[in-house]
Amino acid sequence: MNIKTNFPDGFLWGGATAANQLEGAFLEDGKGWSTADTALYTKERRSLASITKRMESKDIDFAMEDKEGIYPKRTGIDHYHHYKEDIALFAEMGFKVYRFSISWPRIFPNGDGEVNEAGLAFYEKLIDECLKYGIEPLVTISHYEFPLALAKKQNGWESRKTIDAFVTYAKTLFTRYRGKVKYWLTFNEINIIGMTGYLSGGILADNVDNFMQAQYQAAHHQFVASALCVNLCHEMLPEAKIGCMLARMESYPETCKPEDVMESIYSDHNNLFYSDVQIRGYYPTYMNKFFKDNNINIVKEDEDDAILLNGTVDFMSFSYYMSGVSSANNDGEKTEGNILGTKKNPYLEASDWGWQIDPVGLRVTLHKLYDRYQIPLFIVENGLGAHDVVESNGEIHDEYRINYLRLHIEQMSIAIEEGVDLMGYTPWGCIDLVSASTSEMSKRYGFIYVDMDDEGNGTNIRSRKDSFYWYKKVIDTNGSDLTS
Repeated sequence: MNIKTNFPDGFLWGGATAANQLEGAFLEDGKGWSTADTALYTKERRSLASITKRMESKDIDFAMEDKEGIYPKRTGIDHYHHYKEDIALFAEMGFKVYRFSISWPRIFPNGDGEVNEAGLAFYEKLIDECLKYGIEPLVTISHYEFPLALAKKQNGWESRKTIDAFVTYAKTLFTRYRGKVKYWLTFNEINIIGMTGYLSGGILADNVDNFMQAQYQAAHHQFVASALCVNLCHEMLPEAKIGCMLARMESYPETCKPEDVMESIYSDHNNLFYSDVQIRGYYPTYMNKFFKDNNINIVKEDEDDAILLNGTVDFMSFSYYMSGVSSANNDGEKTEGNILGTKKNPYLEASDWGWQIDPVGLRVTLHKLYDRYQIPLFIVENGLGAHDVVESNGEIHDEYRINYLRLHIEQMSIAIEEGVDLMGYTPWGCIDLVSASTSEMSKRYGFIYVDMDDEGNGTNIRSRKDSFYWYKKVIDTNGSDLTS
């Protein structure tokens, strides 16, 4: 059944992935080590500790020498050798855009220095394959695959030297893919550096005295690097658009108690600090007290404030999986979520992994962000991680995923009707891939099933789920037919 669509002509329907979670080809064709390559899988480890752990030099030395452990992000789903098949499936669904990331150490194995031509050639082939089907590439320049060599050499983004290395890397991409890529993102979920340090920042805990100071100093260096790359993109690729990307943590006050409302405001400050800097071009004053209370002193160069002000992004992209609850009282049942745990909301259902499902929360977030920034928004991650069952006839009936996505798309449509400028939607893990947080395959998001288990066993054969055909219909009708 078709209904009137609120999605504009040219709306960018598609899907999203990340190099470290699907490519594989570990150290192949000159690729260097990344922080993702040290992510060990164990059956007992399904908690967020696997992604928030403060890594030390001894931990990465162990991972680099370990011959017994399972490191799923080193193999992914072997997209490196299956990209043509995978993109053909995306094209069959009718993708208008495909969001993927480029692995920094596949281009610069040591993070700086010598460029790896084989890496540049691989992504050029991938981009050309997208363009062959009329799919616009949306390229994330840095997505949790920080070069391990720079972590060991200069403690990652804590060092200002990393700015120059990143700008050189981005300039190399802009030069090579000029005229082929219209949409760019600088850092995936830039706020995650404030929660992990190591994953996206390469910060080793044994090399710092005040870890939180190091995290926020690293964030500052990423802000400067992002602003420099925005200006570079505008100069080199005037037809292109470049945005920021935030892990959005929508949080409701637990009650109408004023203290709970203030906690929800503080939650927004903690979350939106990063996009405030990248979109407004300056540090918000609400962070002054936080920095003072936590003994954080951001070291800036004289030109940094001008760089930030002149390097604001063209659009804001973000991930949204769930909402949380803010309370002045920390007692009560907790639930896990995208990097960050929260108090349980009794009005919401939860996924197999305890992530609370809140479609209306997406509309709340769309309004909050658009009211705050007044620039186009792009939902570049949203989806349901679930256990999928392959029937005896090979079919995968994932009505639960269809329901999740339908409810979120409905709220997107209402938000657009209510005045929000939304440019596109790329559900996360459009093909099954390795989980960022737990390094497992059993937490599946895709429209396409990949026959591989948590320990890397399987045929690696791709199969269409029921959601594949449903999403194809959604795209074909520009969001007017959401029925199963």
